[in-house]
Amino acid sequence: MELLELEQKRAALLAESRAVIDKAGEESRDLTDEERKTISEKQGEATKVGETVVLLRKQEGDERHLKEPATAPVKPDPNDGGPPGDELRSSPYIGMERKDVARYSLARAILASAEKDWRGAGLEQEASNAVAKATGKSARGFFVPYDVLNPPVEQRDLLKGTATAGGHLIDTELQSESFIDLLRNTMRVQEAGATVLSGLVGDIAIPRQTGGAAPFWVAENANLTESQQAFDQVLLAAKSVGAFTDFSRKLLLQASLDVEAFVRRDLATTLALELDRAGLHGSGASNQPTGIAATSGIGLVSIGANGGPPLWTHIVNLETEVSQDNADVGRLSYISNTKVRGKLKQTEKAATTGLFVWAENDSPLNGYRALVTNQVRSDLVKGTSGAVCSAIFFGNWADLLLGMWGGLDMLVDPYTGGIAGTIRVIAFQDVDLAVRHPESFAWVNDALTT
Repeated sequence: MELLELEQKRAALLAESRAVIDKAGEESRDLTDEERKTISEKQGEATKVGETVVLLRKQEGDERHLKEPATAPVKPDPNDGGPPGDELRSSPYIGMERKDVARYSLARAILASAEKDWRGAGLEQEASNAVAKATGKSARGFFVPYDVLNPPVEQRDLLKGTATAGGHLIDTELQSESFIDLLRNTMRVQEAGATVLSGLVGDIAIPRQTGGAAPFWVAENANLTESQQAFDQVLLAAKSVGAFTDFSRKLLLQASLDVEAFVRRDLATTLALELDRAGLHGSGASNQPTGIAATSGIGLVSIGANGGPPLWTHIVNLETEVSQDNADVGRLSYISNTKVRGKLKQTEKAATTGLFVWAENDSPLNGYRALVTNQVRSDLVKGTSGAVCSAIFFGNWADLLLGMWGGLDMLVDPYTGGIAGTIRVIAFQDVDLAVRHPESFAWVNDALTT
């Protein structure tokens, strides 16, 4: 039977099942035992048809891949569906053809890795090998290249039988645009202008000038005093961040919503959020990279011994901390959380002026761009009062370096949930953070918002 006929048959079975449920609902009554039996039979048959559809699609894709002539890879155009370019970032792409990107199946790669049989996933295996060759690293499981991720993870189990854990995805009329995503913190570090160095190989040492030649006034025919420039290095060394999701084979085979895209997005987004948080508050300990707040030498604007409400003077002093070190250039922005924004919108610059610290324009804070995310901590404690405080950052965000090695490294574990028929997918990303010039940043760590 042709794929189209099978898909139509599955849709008809599920529609018949839905009609039984709708009829009972219209009559405001519970389902009868006979109706429950009918629904179970219809949905069971639809499940079998769905499994056949998936297998035929897999076979069709593999056969098409074998028939297509090999072509030279073309580096993707960053302005054609790829992420925004940065003049300082290296290419993280392996040069996959658009048609190969479209045919790439994370689900197929997961199943191949779980079964340790890649004969039906040649494209995915080749892509993983290309990333490994480009980076000089071996994957824990397999690499998902940036070409597929087109980048811009919290633990959960996805199950068909549990509505809140994946069952709500099983519906013939469910469309991807109707899916209600998890409410997450907003990623702001890269939006503010952090410099992304991706596709790295090995540890990176970036030279940094720490001292310059000194001028001297001299008398006629006198010798100049010798002076020297001074340098050190900004180091980036890969640190691994990871997360995992469990999902059932039935969910993968049945869901009309693109489950593989959902799992991919969920894992990648959670990792990206953690990297964003680490850019602000990474401790530098317990295998974390060092974020701005933990970087030695950044400016500090203190409000009070036990903290205090943020005022116009503190916002201006953040700018001054950066400016007095000649670092007020580049991508200058404030970043804070929603509590601080709410407080500053109600705080006048000066009494009875009607002019508030947070203005209503495109540069709302002291004439600079201001970004808001709950990634910025609001649980800081200062002094002896025990009151919790929020942070406010200001700086040239181009001087925050985000190093990324390779693609997304996916490890598939078919054993942990094997009895229950679930597959665990673990995603890793090798990253590091560094501040190029600590003088480029200043922060408040004791802003009271209540």
